[in-house]
Amino acid sequence: MDDQGLYAALIQRGMTRRSFLKFSSAMAAALALPASYAPRIAQAVEAAPRLPVIWIRAQTCGGNTESLLRSPDPKIETMLLDTISLEYHQSLLPAAGPGLDMARTSAMERYPNGYVAVIEGAIPDGASGAYCLVGGRPVSDIVREVAAGALAVIAVGSCACDGGAPAASGGLTDAKGIRGLVGGTKLITLPGCPMNVINLTAVIVHYLTFREWPALDMMGRPLAAYGNLIHNQCERRPHFEFGEFALSWGDEGAQRGWCLYKLGCKGPEAMGNCPTVRYGFGVSWNVRAGTGCVGCVSTDSWDQMGPAYRRLPSPVPFFPNLTTDMVGAAMVGGVAAVAGVHAVGMGTRYTRRARQGRREALATAEAGVAAEMVAADTVEAVPAPDATPVEAAADSSEADSSEADSSEADSSEADSPEADSSGADAPAGTGER
Repeated sequence: MDDQGLYAALIQRGMTRRSFLKFSSAMAAALALPASYAPRIAQAVEAAPRLPVIWIRAQTCGGNTESLLRSPDPKIETMLLDTISLEYHQSLLPAAGPGLDMARTSAMERYPNGYVAVIEGAIPDGASGAYCLVGGRPVSDIVREVAAGALAVIAVGSCACDGGAPAASGGLTDAKGIRGLVGGTKLITLPGCPMNVINLTAVIVHYLTFREWPALDMMGRPLAAYGNLIHNQCERRPHFEFGEFALSWGDEGAQRGWCLYKLGCKGPEAMGNCPTVRYGFGVSWNVRAGTGCVGCVSTDSWDQMGPAYRRLPSPVPFFPNLTTDMVGAAMVGGVAAVAGVHAVGMGTRYTRRARQGRREALATAEAGVAAEMVAADTVEAVPAPDATPVEAAADSSEADSSEADSSEADSSEADSPEADSSGADAPAGTGER
């Protein structure tokens, strides 16, 4: 294969610039990135080299390969099969037998630590691996060999992630997922039956754009694709909120598009982006088609989520007739009761605080009034202070002045003739003048 870049290969395959930009916007949405990242994705993909991919099919029905070949516009399969350099795939390469094995080993030699390993299907360990042989070798040996030199291992579909249908109820082939085979290699899981090819493409585009793999949850699933409940993204969610449920297939509720939860829909228990990405050229998905979610993206879905069209069993073993929504209603009621008790307690607490505040304010006011009364009584009980020296001198001066005036008055009266004439009785007949 030549070494031309990714964008050049896309143009040669007939992809227009408009379709390429549309593809970049779709990848930004699939990665839960703002639309402003679309130009950055386009620029990174334009300059990116073609990423080699080695695709191993193990014990599988082939549904993930079919999903790969029936992707929406812009043609994702064109990008995967031609532009990212699909170096090996048992079902898609024209070679067979020893030539097919040579294609795989040659790719591993030409791209040491530089290719992506995609694993489809479960790994059967029963009968020493004889249930699934590739070129006469157990597929488990080939998976270990390929994973050892890979940039990352991407498990596509539920079978590769946890064993899927071959591992259900123990199975007969002792099938398992690939988690125990890859060692310290970066493992990314894309569960689903089948996985959505847009999620696979988004993972690869994220690596080409940021030179690192997307954020994963504890199960190795990309958070952008498996970080939200299917139920919260479902177009029938408003009917769930209003208590509008289909009770049997074909009844009025089912015909009017009401919620399918009571008919076994596992949307409230499954994490995925099926309602937003959809299948069949982005046209539809389970619930939109009227069949309900089967929870295929969940761990051990065949055992934990089945039967597909029956409500999940009671979460409380001792109450087999107790349904999940009854438990949910009880929990909501319990939370409401606790909230009510809390509200009553807080109201009582605030009332007590208010009463205590009023008591303290009243006590403070009474203490202030008492203090003022005591101060007033103290002022009234204290005698007037003695006169100051200045006041005494003034009083003395006033007293002296009064005495002097009195002396002067006496002297005047003595010298006055009237005083003399009035002071002695004149003899009769005497006429002194």
